[in-house]
Amino acid sequence: MTTANQLARAIERACHKVLEQRDTLNTLDAALGDGDSGLTAEKGAQALLEYLHQTPPENDLGQWLDGAGKVYSRAAPSTMGALVGVALRSAGQQAIGVTTLTMPLLAKMLLEADQSIQQRGRAKPGDKTIIDALHPAATAFAAAIERGETPSVAQHELLEAARQGRDHARTLRSQVGRAGWIGERTEGLLDPGTVLFVTMLEGVLEKPATIGSNHA
Repeated sequence: MTTANQLARAIERACHKVLEQRDTLNTLDAALGDGDSGLTAEKGAQALLEYLHQTPPENDLGQWLDGAGKVYSRAAPSTMGALVGVALRSAGQQAIGVTTLTMPLLAKMLLEADQSIQQRGRAKPGDKTIIDALHPAATAFAAAIERGETPSVAQHELLEAARQGRDHARTLRSQVGRAGWIGERTEGLLDPGTVLFVTMLEGVLEKPATIGSNHA
């Protein structure tokens, strides 16, 4: 099980990890777009940290995540800010009324976040966006849970799939957004969205203790 406190600490770690990578994200985005992905992610992370301080999760993790998504979107008014916000809110909708998160529920929340970003961003796997890290990660995690793997194994597969997706996306050509305008010049470059997702995930999984359980 993942308790409210564990979830809050995981998000806190993710935020601090993102803040550490601000300049890297800006540099990556400068080659593909406006060069402000790091600044946008910084604003979102700082807003989430403030939200954590002012609004600790209590009896409804779904409502709390929905609030976190709204806060992120308002603080980071950009395409990526909107996508991260909608992902948090969509994941939260799967946990309305829930006080602890199980591994199967976490898998469902990740899959829902993936689908919501695809719909909101009008992108799909292979378009060289955050989806190219999120989709394989969510799929691998859900498959591991379905096989009955331990939390540590499932989380390892989650992170490795995200990293592999990030690295594979480097070979692709951007198809959407400002990066899509420069087409083939994006081949061989890391996509800042995939890097952002992997960074967040590394922060969440930074501690040796596993998150969740295999119990429904």
